[in-house]
Amino acid sequence: MEKNTKKLSLEPYKGTRDFYPQDQFVQNYIFSVWRKVVESYGYLEYGASILEETELYKAKSGDEIVNEQTYTFTDRGGRDVTIRPEMTPTVARMVAQKRKELSFPLRWYSIPNLFRYERPQRGRLREHWQLNVDMFGVDGIDADIEIISLAHDAMRAFGATAEQFVIRINNRKFLNFLLREVLGLNPEQSQAVSKIMDKKDKISSADVDEMVKEKMGGSEKSVDVANFINRGLDFFEDSKYKNSEEYKELMSVQQALVKKGIKNAVIDEMLVRGFDYYTGTVFEMYDTNPKNPRALFGGGRYDDLVGIFGVEKVTGIGFGWGDVTTRDFLETYNLLPPYQPPVKLYICHLENYLEAANKLASNLREQGLAVAVDLTDRKVSAQVKTADKEKIPFVLVVGEEEVKSGKYKVKSLKESAEKELSQQEILNFINAGI
Repeated sequence: MEKNTKKLSLEPYKGTRDFYPQDQFVQNYIFSVWRKVVESYGYLEYGASILEETELYKAKSGDEIVNEQTYTFTDRGGRDVTIRPEMTPTVARMVAQKRKELSFPLRWYSIPNLFRYERPQRGRLREHWQLNVDMFGVDGIDADIEIISLAHDAMRAFGATAEQFVIRINNRKFLNFLLREVLGLNPEQSQAVSKIMDKKDKISSADVDEMVKEKMGGSEKSVDVANFINRGLDFFEDSKYKNSEEYKELMSVQQALVKKGIKNAVIDEMLVRGFDYYTGTVFEMYDTNPKNPRALFGGGRYDDLVGIFGVEKVTGIGFGWGDVTTRDFLETYNLLPPYQPPVKLYICHLENYLEAANKLASNLREQGLAVAVDLTDRKVSAQVKTADKEKIPFVLVVGEEEVKSGKYKVKSLKESAEKELSQQEILNFINAGI
């Protein structure tokens, strides 16, 4: 048998990332801010497998997602399986399964790993992590307001100012009213037109005209539809929509947010959100810096999703917030904290004093200090260089003198300051200097 001489790639699979310690530090920071804010609102964390039956996504995510953007395969038992591209169908399934045992309203969140087969580009990869926040069992707009307020508070917790981001809101009921009642489209035409609206920011007005003509089959309504997509609400007279209940509901959400001090939430009648399961309020948050043109998070109300499992309906609203766009945003505005390793002290040692170094480290760990011991027989200067390269803030050296006296010279690599301390004093000194 010929030996395979093909050289293995050193790169991760296209569209995925390796997380070296400093990258993982950033990831953990993002997750920690998310968790702190979400849990402050009373949300509980849940989890689930990355594998789901493909039928779940065919039922509600839309054929485009399943056919073009998922990692789908047939397992050895002949079952169609998909690696999850989103979390909302999964949480709806979980709620449907245990609905008789759960106490409503539910406030749940998760930070799942998600996969989509698409062209990698800035702000979008094939694999990412996403904060999912969902509330079940509240019908009114109070739930919509809480969910959007929570997301706004998380942005502020990252250090973002109100001028650096905008929250665009719309209502699918209002959109359906415009398409069906005002423009007179049937449900099939409305769905086709909404797909064009979802792409509006990425195509020209001429492209909109052509796509509408194609989807409308040459209907005389094509001109009005294209004008609406290109001009928005300015195309209509106020009387056509401002007295509708759907518009009033949309306005009431925005007005309630303004009362809470959230003044960067604006109405965007073109906002669709791509998934078919949204039924009411929808929203997306955008960076105001043109360097980051993608939405950082988006979501909406999905009152019918639990019902697809053949059980009674449970109303729901939620959003998903990806880690890739979040990191882009934080880097753009220099909002990331400086890297700090969990190890606070690096213990170096002279020849034959490794055992004493390990004993000191064990005692300090029992006090709650994160300590690493150099296990090599290199010169002390080389050992200290390792600590400096790893950005460990403090070092000390164990040798004959230290063992006899019980005193250790603890050095801050950042400030080049050194202090002789007993073992009992080391923890307080390091904690005070971090």
